[in-house]
Amino acid sequence: MVARSTLLVGLLASSSYAFASIQQPSAFSARSTALRMSGGDAPLDLKPPAVLYEGAVAAGAAKAAGSFGKIFKLGMVSGAHIGFGAYLAIAVGGACPGIAAANPGLQKIIFGAFGLPFGLIMTLVTGGELFTGNTALVTAARMEGKTTTKALTKNWTASYLGNFVGSLILAYLAFKSGTLGSGPAAAAIATAKCSLAWDVAFVRGILCNWLVCMAVYMASGCSTMVGKMTAVWFPISAFVALGLDHSVANMFIIPLGMLRGADITIMEMFTRNLIPVTLGNIVGGALCVMAPFGMTMGKWFQKKDE
Repeated sequence: MVARSTLLVGLLASSSYAFASIQQPSAFSARSTALRMSGGDAPLDLKPPAVLYEGAVAAGAAKAAGSFGKIFKLGMVSGAHIGFGAYLAIAVGGACPGIAAANPGLQKIIFGAFGLPFGLIMTLVTGGELFTGNTALVTAARMEGKTTTKALTKNWTASYLGNFVGSLILAYLAFKSGTLGSGPAAAAIATAKCSLAWDVAFVRGILCNWLVCMAVYMASGCSTMVGKMTAVWFPISAFVALGLDHSVANMFIIPLGMLRGADITIMEMFTRNLIPVTLGNIVGGALCVMAPFGMTMGKWFQKKDE
């Protein structure tokens, strides 16, 4: 009897100690909230908006400081990365004619979710130079006086040309690989993009890079792979599913479509798509994304308000 009583007391004592050792919900919630606000080892990898903006300014200044040759070479790699994303989107989403006919919304989701998000993730993680993202980041650095207009122009020009060359190379390799079969998706998409009215292409470029630069902006403040993927996946999937136009993706899609038989000339590629879309992308990244944040969190605009 005494032995049983002793055992029971021991079990109760052990249970009480174990319960006391468990972190209570309120304490756990408080710690999680503190971590999230501090920007440390936060469960959701979040940073306060002001810190996020400061990081974007620093990233833009670093990009603007690079040499033309370095930016161009990294731009080639980034153009290929985005091209791979478009390549996958066409191979998967463009190969679903049955779904497109029966459930076009589902086909758009498939087209958006598989492809371009992973292309942008490759670029951001490896430190590439993407023209569309640079319209936001380097603009932030210029607004804060961390770089010059000359350096901004150099960065945009070098990254744009590099993106174009990388996209063209990948388009040719994708064509020669034969992996797209005999389907008409690539040619049909290219033809549709070069059939838009100038103002329509311009507006689609604005809306597209608004989403793309939000993805780049949010991802620039994430320190984990999961955080960057989450920041990128939803905005990029959205712009593709909505049918908006990204100049760098189109640098791959339209030449590939031309190689696949689309009746488009080089002049038409520029005048009917790339020029209006590029201008729209600049407006979307610089004015729709960075200008509002700079006006509310930037030093130059704060001085104007004083």
